[in-house]
Amino acid sequence: MNRNRSLQLYMKEHLSLYVFVGIIFVIGVVFGAVMVNALSLEQKQEILRYLGHFFSTVDQGEFDDVKQSFQQSFSLHIKWILIIWILGMSVIGLPLIWILDFLKGVLVGFTVGYLVGQLSWKGLLFALVSVAPQNLIVIPALIVCSVTAMAFSIHMVKHRFMTRKGAFYEPFMKYSATILLSGVLLAGVALFEAYVSPVMMKWVTPMLITMSF
Repeated sequence: MNRNRSLQLYMKEHLSLYVFVGIIFVIGVVFGAVMVNALSLEQKQEILRYLGHFFSTVDQGEFDDVKQSFQQSFSLHIKWILIIWILGMSVIGLPLIWILDFLKGVLVGFTVGYLVGQLSWKGLLFALVSVAPQNLIVIPALIVCSVTAMAFSIHMVKHRFMTRKGAFYEPFMKYSATILLSGVLLAGVALFEAYVSPVMMKWVTPMLITMSF
C-alpha cells in the first residue's frame, strides 16, 4: 500500500516533467524523419551504398566481434546518461538535457525514416530488428534519467535560492541511484546489442543485399 502511494505521489509530482520530456523527444523524432526528405539525391545514394556494405558485412558474419560491439554500445549509452547526470547538478544544464533528448529523437526518427523511405517494407523490417528492440528500453531509461535530473536541479534551486530547508544528501543519493540503475539496465541492453541484434539482423539481411545499392 505504501509503495503504491509512493508511486502515485511520484507520478503526481513528476508527470508534467515526463510529458514535457516526452514532447521534446517526439518533436525530435518528427524532425529527424523530416530531415530525410531534405537530403540530396547524392547524399541518399551515399548512405544507401554504406547500408549495402553494412548488410553484406552482417550477412557474411564479419560482424561477430561481440566484445568490441558490447564495449562500443555500452560506452555510448553510459556516456549519454553520465552527461545527463552531470548536467542535472547544474541549473544551466537543463536546456542541454532537453537538447540531448531532442537529439535522441532526431537519431531515431532519421534512422527509421530513412530505412522506410528508401527500402519500403524491407527497411521497416530491418528497423524492427535492429533499432526498435533496444530502444524500447534505452528511450524510457533516458527519459527517466532526464526527468530525475530535472527534478534534482529544481530541488537545488529551491534549496539554494529559496532558503528551503531540507536534506540535500538524500535527494542526491536517490538521483545518483537512478542513474546507476539505469546504467546497469543499459549494460543489459549493450549485451543484447552485442549478442542478439547481429543474429536478428542476419535473418533479414539476405533479402536486403539482393537489392541494388
